[in-house]
Amino acid sequence: MFFGWFIVLAGTVGVMMTIPGQTTGVSIFIDHLIADLGLTRSGISTLYLFGTLGGSLVLPFVGRFVDRRGPRLAVVAIAAAFALACVWMGAVQDAVMLLVGFTLVRALGQGSLSLVSLHVIAIWFVRRRGIAIGLAGVGMAVATATFPTLIESLIEAAGWRTAYMLLGALVAVTILPLGALVFRDRPERYGLVPDGAAGGAKTREAASERHHTPDQARRTLTFWLFVAGLFLASTLGTGLVFHHYSILAEGGIDRLDAARAFVFYGAASATANLTTGALLPRVPPRYLLSLMLLALAASLLFAGHLNGAAAIAPYGLLLGLRTGMYSSLQGNVFAHYFGRRHLGSIKGWVSSVLVFGSAIGPLVFGLGFDLLGDYRLTLMVSAVGPLGLALVAPFLRLVTADGRVR
Repeated sequence: MFFGWFIVLAGTVGVMMTIPGQTTGVSIFIDHLIADLGLTRSGISTLYLFGTLGGSLVLPFVGRFVDRRGPRLAVVAIAAAFALACVWMGAVQDAVMLLVGFTLVRALGQGSLSLVSLHVIAIWFVRRRGIAIGLAGVGMAVATATFPTLIESLIEAAGWRTAYMLLGALVAVTILPLGALVFRDRPERYGLVPDGAAGGAKTREAASERHHTPDQARRTLTFWLFVAGLFLASTLGTGLVFHHYSILAEGGIDRLDAARAFVFYGAASATANLTTGALLPRVPPRYLLSLMLLALAASLLFAGHLNGAAAIAPYGLLLGLRTGMYSSLQGNVFAHYFGRRHLGSIKGWVSSVLVFGSAIGPLVFGLGFDLLGDYRLTLMVSAVGPLGLALVAPFLRLVTADGRVR
């Protein structure tokens, strides 16, 4: 059996274990943090902003470290540090400690662990990369669907502080040892080829790859189109998830029902991730980017008009569609267009931009709520950007790593 599929399994676990640093996980603790530390909603959003910004600054260096030292050493160091960061989050006593905690969990979980887990999959596949990344996305969708309920149960049973520390323990006993055992550098170093092609000859796709440096990639329209689209998705999608319980409360939906929305979210995310991965070799990625942005705009508009528990399923499905497509595109397109040789450095730079975007969204929505008294106008205005880019993207012609115009 091609060792790349074991890489996919381990990388999937790595992606799943980012939840304590993802907005999906952090959002569950927000109301408890506000109550215990005496913060306002815009105040905690500001701390999240600066913590996320601080965390984003390290990602270009993490990407270069992964390129130079390999994903195996990187995942061990990142997972160990992330587990300790979760313990820190459970011990915070004031705004300063919380700022440090946000910086650590965002840099190490949402940023670094996600980066190295998707990177190791991307460098082991070319022709089947979409499916491989899609399988990791299914794992993330399962985590997104199940972790909120699990975390709520832990908080109810042991308190939010112990719950966060237990999440750190979970990271330490899963991806830390599994990454050390399974993560490996490019298959060529071990006499293998991407996708497990028979006969020792490289696949046509791998042989014809153009390996762009980060500077070369940043000089292309392709790079900036996908960075812009993914930036909008990261910014606004994070804002929706960060204030999820508060937004749904405006529509008359209690916390238990709001948590159930993540079940629909996870199902749609898994389906969209696999479908997007399967379509990438057949459909120009700019079309898929456009569809993702339309789903994002629709979810923003719908969020401002929620009305009772009947809205949970369609809203969760819309959010999941956006998330699944985002995950697949973010994991695939930069290797697709710029090759694998400098992928860690390219993705490190991109990840810093996306994490920066994820810092802004919660503050925008938090300020909108504090200043206007609700989220509706902020949500409507936020939909303009993704809708405009969705209409432009299909008309652009982009060149892939193997020289095709897509």
